[in-house]
Formats: sequence, C-alpha cells, structure tokens
Amino acid sequence: MGFCYAIADKPLPQPIESMSQSQKLSRHYLALVGIVALGTVLRFWHLDLKPLWLDEVLTAFFILGRHYNDLPLDIVFSPSTLEQILTLQPEASCGEIARTLAAQSTHPPLFFCLMHSWLRFMGTDSLVWALRSLPAGFGVAGIVAVYCLNRLVFYPTAGLIAAALMAVSPFAVYLSQEARHYTLPMLLITLALLGLIEIQHRLYSQQQPHPTLWLFWVAVNSIGCYVHYFFILAVVAQVLTLVGLMLWHRQQLSRGSWIDVLLAIAAIAVSYLPQLSVLLGDFGRPETEWLPTPDSFEPLFQLLIGWLLMVIALPVENQPLWVAVPMGVLTIGFGGWVVWQGFRGIQQLWRKPSTQLATLTLSGFIVCVLLQFLAIIYLLDKDISVVPRYHFVYYPAICALLGASFALEKGKNWRTGEQRRWDVIVLLGASLLSTVFVVSNLVFIKPFHPQQVAQNMNLEPTAPLMIVVGYSDIQDVALGLSFALALDQGHGDSRLKNADTFFAFLNREQGYQPLWQKLSELQIAPVPRLNLWVVAPGLKRRDYPQQLAIASQQTCTLDPTQHYRIGIPYQLYRCYFRG
Repeated sequence: MGFCYAIADKPLPQPIESMSQSQKLSRHYLALVGIVALGTVLRFWHLDLKPLWLDEVLTAFFILGRHYNDLPLDIVFSPSTLEQILTLQPEASCGEIARTLAAQSTHPPLFFCLMHSWLRFMGTDSLVWALRSLPAGFGVAGIVAVYCLNRLVFYPTAGLIAAALMAVSPFAVYLSQEARHYTLPMLLITLALLGLIEIQHRLYSQQQPHPTLWLFWVAVNSIGCYVHYFFILAVVAQVLTLVGLMLWHRQQLSRGSWIDVLLAIAAIAVSYLPQLSVLLGDFGRPETEWLPTPDSFEPLFQLLIGWLLMVIALPVENQPLWVAVPMGVLTIGFGGWVVWQGFRGIQQLWRKPSTQLATLTLSGFIVCVLLQFLAIIYLLDKDISVVPRYHFVYYPAICALLGASFALEKGKNWRTGEQRRWDVIVLLGASLLSTVFVVSNLVFIKPFHPQQVAQNMNLEPTAPLMIVVGYSDIQDVALGLSFALALDQGHGDSRLKNADTFFAFLNREQGYQPLWQKLSELQIAPVPRLNLWVVAPGLKRRDYPQQLAIASQQTCTLDPTQHYRIGIPYQLYRCYFRG
C-alpha cells in the first residue's frame, strides 16, 4: 500500500520482527484483498443485466463520437439504422467530443473522452457491458481510495471497515453499474479529502506541507471540474472547511500558511477558466429544466431517504403493499440504528486528539455540501433531492466517518470489542443483502423501466412491430432509443434483427394532431398486420385517437387493454392492411 503513504508524504512502515505482529499485518492485507475482490465481483456481477436507460443512452451517444445530426428524425427507420447510429466512431477526437458536448449537452468532456478511448480499446461487441465496465472499475478504485483515507487519517481497522462498507454499499454498487460519470468524481473526491486532511495535519503542526502534496490536492480538484460540474460543490465545501478550521486553529499556524492556501485555491480557480464560459452557458439550457420545484419539507425527507440508501436498500419499488410496507419499516428502523451507532462513534472520534481533526474535517465537508444542496433546492428552485445519485458528492465522507465510528472497540459505557464485531457484521450483512437486490434489478430500478416496457411491447414476438415516439427534445428521443435497445435484450430471436420491426421519431412541438397526420404519410413496407406502439409524452389516455392510419395503407385500432404509463404513456394499436 505504498501508494497511500506516497500521497500522504509518509514513510512506509518499517519491517515487523515479531511473528505475531507480522501475522496480524498479513491478515490485515489479506482482508483488504478479500474486500476489494468482493467489491469487484459485486460491481461486475450482472453488469449488463439491466438495459440502458435514458441518461445512459445520451451518455453513450456522445461517447461513441456522435451528435444530434446523426439521429434519424421524422422518418421510418429499421433496426440496422439503429445499430449504425450506436456504432463507435473511432476517428472522433477528444476535441470534437468536447465541442459537441459544449453545443448539445450540459456536461464537461473529460469522462466522455476517457470512455471513448476505453471503447476503442475494449470494442463494442457487447455495448452495454463495455459502457458500464469503466465506471465499475472506477468504483473498485474508490474502495482502495477510501481504505487509504481512513488508514492514514484514522487507523488501519477504520480503513478496512470503510473499504468493506463501500464494497457492499447498495448505493456505491448502483453508481458503479451506471454508464455515467459518478464513480470517477467520487474517487477524486475521496483522494481530495485525503489530501485536504494531510495538508491540515502539517499546517497545524507548524510543518510546511510538501509541494507535491499541494500539487496533488490542486490537481485532483482541478481535474474534477472537467468530470462532473457537481464536483465544484465538493471543492467549495473543502475550501470552506479548510478556511473555517484554519481560523479556529489560527494560533497553531506557521508564518506563510495563509499564502500557501490562497495560492492553492487560486490555482484551482484558474484551472476552471477554460471551462467557465461553457459552464455558465449550461445553466440556462432547457436540459436543466426537468428538475421540479421544491415542495415545502419534502426535499428534507428525500435527502433522508438518500442517506438510508447508502447502507440499506430493500425492495419497495413496484412491490405490493404487503411487501413494500414491511420493507420500508425495516429500512427506516435499520437506518435509525446506523445513525445512532454512527453518531455515538463520531462523538468518541471527536474526543480523541488523534482523530479530532479528521472527524471535524469530514463532518464540516458533509455539512457544507448539504448547505449547498439546500441552497440549490430552496433558492434556485431546483429540487435535486429527487435524484439519489447526486449524493455521490459527499458519500465518500459519510463512508469514511461510518467506517471509523464502527471500528471503535471501546468507549465509556458503550461498545465492547465483541459488540463492535457484531455491529460491523450486521451493518455489512444488511448492505450486502441490499446489493444483491440491486444487481438482481429489484432495487434502484432504471427510470422509465425500459426492460418492462420492452416486455410489454413484445407481447407477440412473431408479429411485425412498429414503435412511434413523439419528441420535443433529445430526452424524448433517447427515451425511445432506450425502449428500442431493451427489445433486443432477453429475447433469443433478437427483435433488432427482425426485418418487420420499424421505428419512427415524430416531432410533437406543434401538438399531436399534426403528428397523427405525419404518421399517416409515413412510408413502410406493407405487412398484413402490425402492432403499433405510440409513446406520447404529455398525452392523456382519453386523448389517444380510437383509430390511426399509417402510410395510407394500414388502419390501426386502439387496443383498450394495452395502455401503460411510466411517467409517460404508451398505447398499443392493432393495424391491418387495407389493400
């Protein structure tokens, strides 16, 4: 683990002569290897079981080197066309991807460039697995990073428990199995917190932090802005925590400490300048308008649910009441126990001089991030609490604090060593069970349920099929693409190789009446019968026409038994050739 000590500018431990100590050290690192191996298995287990959902499709589109002009809009296209637009463009450069993102998306470019290079290396024969494998790898690296953090700022056992907690966390595994840019910034935030605490240790002991430590902290925080814009919240929280603790411990600071800190902060700010104009432009883009306005105290409740999901996630979504209610009660009860045990442990950590600084830093960081969340929710009217994945910004700090608090063996009138072991077993056992539910697609079900939609649409596998999606923006198109891709998963006959499968994305900005007219003018090969699914965002069930026409050859009649709504409605029409 020399990497951990190199970051902290500490010497490696000296050789241990005692056989018993040597055996303990061997068991320690053997346990770490086992934890990392378990975390790896959980992250790659069933990695391609769930189909890509809307956001993953959008991510894949830019990663592949594509842009909006490549989309086949307002025409009928076949599965072969779908395969073409989801084919890697190996000649696309990082600069081209960055320019496309700046014009057509609201994300910084670094993750997309890394993923593009990854796909060039891995190939796209199994596109879903290839897209999710690199984020899963970053998730595994995060386990090692949180071990380094807790080992160096607390003690070795705290490192093991924090690593184990992240390895089996349902939240961490869920993020690792998303073809999205969450695990990489989570890894960088963990490393940034390690650098921050080590810098403070040296500042308050009147040692000048080594230049490589400053460089490490600045570099990690600079890179993060180009991976995910929410990383800036982590940078602000670090700066506020650092400055606040420096003011508190100002008598312990050596001469020149403030200058070093201000130079480091200025270097991070300067590193953001190349992306600043793009970032400011992204604030006003329509893609950011999907977040709802906050509803009184509901965001606070949703934030609480997000915290619980970090340690326990039992099947509640789409479950009958007799399952959902007991699972919900168990989740809340277990979460209350974790909070109580963690709070008492943090109190003990705060009282110990050797762990007080790290505890205050991590706690201050979490509080500062949460205050920024509340400002976004209540001042900017963007309820980000509805998106559990955004908790990645401060999850490493919570994981580190929980790991350290559960590692404590004794406290006054508190936990004995045996009780500590059982507490850890219960905590990790519940998280591991929750993660099994996650990888089995029972928890953290993909938004808009593309797998279930595909199953409903494929109710008659041998019948010709057409899917029509009304779109007003790229999100609607990506949603339709996710349904189309899901049709190809779990079916041995492969819908996307069926010559009698058709797709069409029709503009609905002028309403649905012009869309029905466009539908009647489409040209498709005549077939005796056809199952037509119409995905119509914003349309009420009663507003679906009883009959539609396709290409002036097919008369389509609404099937009242096949109407569904998953945030957006989709309806089956049965069509017959009129000739």
